[in-house]
Parts: sequence; C-alpha cells; structure tokens
Amino acid sequence: MGSKDYKVVAQNKKAGHDYFIEETLEAGIVLTGTEIKSIRAGKVNLKDSFARISNGEVFIHNMHISPFEHGNRFNHDPTRHRKLLLHKLEISKLIGKTKVKGYSLVPTKLILRNGFAKLELALAKGKKLHDKRDTIAKKDAQREIARALKEKQKM
Repeated sequence: MGSKDYKVVAQNKKAGHDYFIEETLEAGIVLTGTEIKSIRAGKVNLKDSFARISNGEVFIHNMHISPFEHGNRFNHDPTRHRKLLLHKLEISKLIGKTKVKGYSLVPTKLILRNGFAKLELALAKGKKLHDKRDTIAKKDAQREIARALKEKQKM
C-alpha cells in the first residue's frame, strides 16, 4: 500500500466544527449500481448525514447521492438509508459507546479505495456553543501568528 492509495470524494467539514471527534473507523457501504457511478463522479454530500444502529446493524441516514444522469427507471432514491458494513465486534463496541450520553456516529469522509466506496465514521461528542467559540478563537489566533511570522520573514 502506498502513502495515498485512496481518493477522498466527499468530506463533512462541519463535523469537526460541531463535534469533538473521539475515534474514527472505516466502513463499507451497501450501494446500487447507479449510486457507485454517482459517487465516482463526485456527486455526494455528507452535510446533514448521521449513522444510527438498529437491530445490530449500522445505517447511514440523509447521505445525499445525486441520481446518475444516464440512469433509467432503476435510478436510486438520493437520501435512502444505506447499510454500513462493519464487523460484529465493531458494532457491539459502537453500541456500548453510543449508549453513553452525548455520543453520536457522524460520517467524516467518503473515500474510494480500490474501486470500493468506504465511509469514515467518527464516534463524536457534541460541542456546546462556547466550545465552538473557543475553537474559532484558537484558529483565528493561529492564523494571526502564521501571518505575523510570514511578515517577519519578508523583512
């Protein structure tokens, strides 16, 4: 395996802003033919998506995959629930951790590895408003420091 043997198709940038990401894992997705064609074309959005565990299986909700342009009547529903492929041990570990108050399963990235679509799923805890403000303030401070160093190097 090389250092980068995958292609990032979609990212959920808001996840890092809205949640403290504790741990990530990679899961396969059960897709139809037109869905994988749309994903390869980059027509997918993770913005409002989330994962939920039901009956010992993990499903992704609200992940929008645009209908394939050249698809016919067999085209898919853009926001249908899709099953995620994980080992039983991983699912039981997630069940235990999501029972804890405040933890959620949030998709962070959709990647293509060897022709297969994989979803990076994060076990995350929701941020409060003051936590979000702190994060923004830290980023602004880092940006200011970088800008000052750049100006100093120019002189």
